[in-house]
Amino acid sequence: MTSPNEIPLSRPDITALEEELVLRTLRSGRLSIGPVVEQFEAAVAARVGCHHGIAVNSGTSGLHMCMLGLGIGPGDEVITTPFSFIASANCILMTGATPVFVDICPRTLNMDPAKVEAAIGKRTKAILAVETFGNPAYFDQYTAIAARHELPMIEDCCEALGATLKGRPAGHFGRCGVFGFYPNKQITTGEGGLIVTDDARFADMCRSLRNQGRPLGWSAPKAAEPTHGGTATGSWLRHERLGYNYRMSEINAALGVAQMRRLDEMIAKRQRVSRWYMERLGGHKDLVLPTVEDDVNMSWFVYVVRLAPSYTSDERDRIIRGLRAHDIGASDYFPCIHLQTHFRELGFRPGMFPIAESVSNRTIALPFFNDMTQKDIDIVVGTLELMISRENLGRG
Repeated sequence: MTSPNEIPLSRPDITALEEELVLRTLRSGRLSIGPVVEQFEAAVAARVGCHHGIAVNSGTSGLHMCMLGLGIGPGDEVITTPFSFIASANCILMTGATPVFVDICPRTLNMDPAKVEAAIGKRTKAILAVETFGNPAYFDQYTAIAARHELPMIEDCCEALGATLKGRPAGHFGRCGVFGFYPNKQITTGEGGLIVTDDARFADMCRSLRNQGRPLGWSAPKAAEPTHGGTATGSWLRHERLGYNYRMSEINAALGVAQMRRLDEMIAKRQRVSRWYMERLGGHKDLVLPTVEDDVNMSWFVYVVRLAPSYTSDERDRIIRGLRAHDIGASDYFPCIHLQTHFRELGFRPGMFPIAESVSNRTIALPFFNDMTQKDIDIVVGTLELMISRENLGRG
């Protein structure tokens, strides 16, 4: 049972505006393939300066569609990071292509640009770069590398809505970008994602793929939702390619429209919480805090600290268990992708990406959400310091 005093790892920020727009959509009778999705698509695309937005039911679906839209398949290789949520590499496997991992920079936790370029080979079909925890560091360099080698770059910006690098917004560095809207993200649609691109033909392909492979340019009747009987022309039952049911519902989009209206407010709240953590934890000898370069405007997704290199993963896990025992939400963030079970079956082994593995073994995600108070921060930090002190006593 959840304690009434628990400080959770994350919590969505929902107000009366979200309730109003969702209820209005429910009462409209149009729950799928309607104007609210289009409104949400336009809002996100405009925010990142892209011409097209394609809403989908998850960030994972969006990444998969980008792979398919770029023609990536068996025999191809895609360069990506081993330090991310697993969807960024799973979407490569979904097409039958092979992920080629490169190690990360220990400061930014994004891929080391020099290692990205060194990994490009004859079978490389794309670069899939991830803005880890909302940090767009090096994304201008990845873009330049992709251009030099005439490769498309897919931007996994699922954690980075609102971030900028040298004034350029996350989502506008690659041939396409994918945002995610799970409840712990900067904004949420409950479940959902959105592809952004400036490529009209690619956008049309994604719209077809998300909608069961229906013809490009297909649209539902305006007066009522389509039925299984089809429209007068029968286009509802026409399919030109293998497609998927990756659509976002009008209800989810209504939540997203409301959240987008509040995006700047919510980013500011998250920056405030991150600043409080920095002030309370700065200079702690046992911790490595997140690094934000001067040309980066971070859009904080989570707040992740690392224990000093002398700590083991077992010690980190005991500290996390201690935090949870005191009603403090905490987690490791992220386990390395290449060491997950089905990637080990592909031949990946410990030691292949030592920086990512070292970082992964020592991460602790602390509670992080918009309405955290300074009192919450004090409780979290005090408990973390107690758990670290306890662990140090046990080390003798």
